[in-house]
Amino acid sequence: MKKRLAILGSTGSIGTQALEIVDAYPELFSVEVLTANNNTDLLIKQALKYRPSVVVIANDEKYNEVYEALAIKGFSVLSGMLSLQQCVQLESVDMVIAAMVGYSGLLPVINAIKAKKQVALANKETLVVAGDLITRLCLANEVDLLPVDSEHSAIFQCMVGEKSEEVEKIILTCSGGPFRGYTLEQLKNVTPNQALAHPNWNMGNKITIDSATLMNKGFEVIEAKWLFNLEPRQIDVVIHPQSIIHSMVQFVDGSIKAQMGLPNMRLPIQYALCYPERLSNQFPKFNFAGYPELNFYAPDTKIFRNLALAFDALEKGGNMACMLNAANEEVVSAFLKGRTGFLQMSEVIEQTMAKISFIEHPSIDDYIATDTEARSKAIEIINGF
Repeated sequence: MKKRLAILGSTGSIGTQALEIVDAYPELFSVEVLTANNNTDLLIKQALKYRPSVVVIANDEKYNEVYEALAIKGFSVLSGMLSLQQCVQLESVDMVIAAMVGYSGLLPVINAIKAKKQVALANKETLVVAGDLITRLCLANEVDLLPVDSEHSAIFQCMVGEKSEEVEKIILTCSGGPFRGYTLEQLKNVTPNQALAHPNWNMGNKITIDSATLMNKGFEVIEAKWLFNLEPRQIDVVIHPQSIIHSMVQFVDGSIKAQMGLPNMRLPIQYALCYPERLSNQFPKFNFAGYPELNFYAPDTKIFRNLALAFDALEKGGNMACMLNAANEEVVSAFLKGRTGFLQMSEVIEQTMAKISFIEHPSIDDYIATDTEARSKAIEIINGF
């Protein structure tokens, strides 16, 4: 039987590439739900091609545009965040691909887990914000999260057939972004356009800025802790400019396993959708002769402070990472609009984390309240610069 997919964020980078996998294996997959936040034109085109049972536009203001284009053709068209959270629970859905960006992915993923759906997780903020809650829900509902991020997919692949107690540490690789090797003086005046020019990966604006500040890697550190049940001391980060080794696992005997390949997000997406099978494809293959050098460097957390802030949040636990994420989403938005500088982003995040009440064992309501409070405080700090 075909695996029936709900793709949350179908018009984004991960969502569109997931649909390319559907195109490649039409005998294996069907599309039951497509959702988008604002990109109505592409969402309508996708719906007409893939014929999902339900289409959700999260932005209520754009509902009429989607409804008028699709309802007359027999589609069920819904809008708003509540519809987004509920569509994952449909009986006709087997797997939810969580490809939304940011905090907005949290509640849909929680509902998918409660409905005992397979979850292919590209929305790292879900585990950053509420990793403890999510892992407990997965255990209670016997749901496995299948990682879609290239780094976590690499760790997942390296762990197949291994005993978790024999893992000494994992090593997450990081390209270093467009500003690797820059000094603080050089970073003072970088522009959003410069920050959006990632050397290896083609991603959405938000994650590309996070990669430039190394916050994306900080989020991946936190995500890895929850995905693989690790202690913070078991997670290392190394700069690897070529992005060929996607991450590594070091075992207690000193052996290291690495997952390698060309930078191509379709590979980890396909692995998650088809797991535990490996299927042949027409993706470009890595050739060692084309890469005579693979380089590795320690990250500079004094210059790229966001990575250090993420490790701090992980060590402190509680709702600290929720604060970190909320403040980061606000400063990235402000930076893209020219309202704050590149280096000021770390200052805003650090100040926000220092001013929000710490909760050691937060509930879902605590996470929601922390997110709201941290955003408000971050905006206040940004406006004060």
